[in-house]
Amino acid sequence: MFPSEFTLHLLCHPATPARQVRTIEVHAARSPAGGLELAYCLRGDMARLLIPAPTEPGPANELWEHSCFEAFVAIAGDAVYHEFNFSPSGQWAAFAFSGYRRRDRESILAAAPQIAARLFAGRLELEAVIGPALLPPGAATATLQIGLTAIVEAADTVDGSHSYWALRHPAALPDFHHRDGFVCELAPPPTR
Repeated sequence: MFPSEFTLHLLCHPATPARQVRTIEVHAARSPAGGLELAYCLRGDMARLLIPAPTEPGPANELWEHSCFEAFVAIAGDAVYHEFNFSPSGQWAAFAFSGYRRRDRESILAAAPQIAARLFAGRLELEAVIGPALLPPGAATATLQIGLTAIVEAADTVDGSHSYWALRHPAALPDFHHRDGFVCELAPPPTR
């Protein structure tokens, strides 16, 4: 795992309890180049969770329908933000938004983040490196406001229920796009 500026604990949304998961921790740090380094660790009963199997790395849609980790990245005071989905399969997605849930289809985030996932008895680890080119414009020298989240799919329920995890849940229903959930702040790396 990366050395971290912050070790944070995600909280399960009260409307989506998950007895199969004990904890989800995230280490977050800025890279020297101005990007973002994240390391997630989910601890729980892995036999009772649906974890996507490794596949060909690359962009994919609707990763949030299954177990995945996410990051929502904005610059303080700016409505623009980027969403990143990281699947344990190695697949990823990246989206730009001009405001709350307003997808900016003009901004194509095609560069691939680096993802490495490892599954052990009792834990799943995923590391993601987001290069500065994937972050909102001006992010390399600005303080970032980040929402760190996870979706966990249970294997042993009738409906395959999902639990939703975040640093803060500001709404009655899970809403990872809500800016009051972007509570992790990371300063830019020191200039050389």
